[in-house]
Amino acid sequence: MSENAERDADQARETEETGTAAPAAAEQTTDGAEAGTGGAAAAGADPLDEMRRQHDLQRDRYLRLAAEYDNFRKRATRERSEAGARGQAELARQLIEPLDDLARFAHLDPSTVDASTVVEGAAMVERKLLKNLGAVGLTVVNPVDETFDPNLHEAVATEPAASAEDDHVVSRVFQVGYVFNGQLLRPARVVVKQWNG
Repeated sequence: MSENAERDADQARETEETGTAAPAAAEQTTDGAEAGTGGAAAAGADPLDEMRRQHDLQRDRYLRLAAEYDNFRKRATRERSEAGARGQAELARQLIEPLDDLARFAHLDPSTVDASTVVEGAAMVERKLLKNLGAVGLTVVNPVDETFDPNLHEAVATEPAASAEDDHVVSRVFQVGYVFNGQLLRPARVVVKQWNG
């Protein structure tokens, strides 16, 4: 007797004894059917569907990255604006006390105050202003007797130099310049000596 015939005979006996079909055979048939279906599904999978699925995944990733970048850009712009406002507020804070002093002199009765007091008061306010602005990075460019520097000075006139050593030396300053934290706000307007020897 062959193996298949023996197995069929065993199943027939079990069926007669229990009155039900052998579960192993049913499982075997079901597993075989599933395996066949799965194999057919795997073998017959549409490459176009797979490409669409990959495309959707990539599109989703792109949209998420674009949204994250947009949020980052908005946050950076907001932080930059807030930092600028804080810097301006700090600068304004440095001006408050000198403004108070200036207000005191501006509202004096001219009939009771002599000119020298007003001049002294104005000089005091100027010193205080320069000190407070110097604390936040302002530097005055007043280059008398220094060599002319076109990066910081603007020559508005020349005058003859007494010797060759004085060539290109600043003799007078018409208007001081200002540098703020390394950035030139205004060049000093100067008269420069020129040797014609």
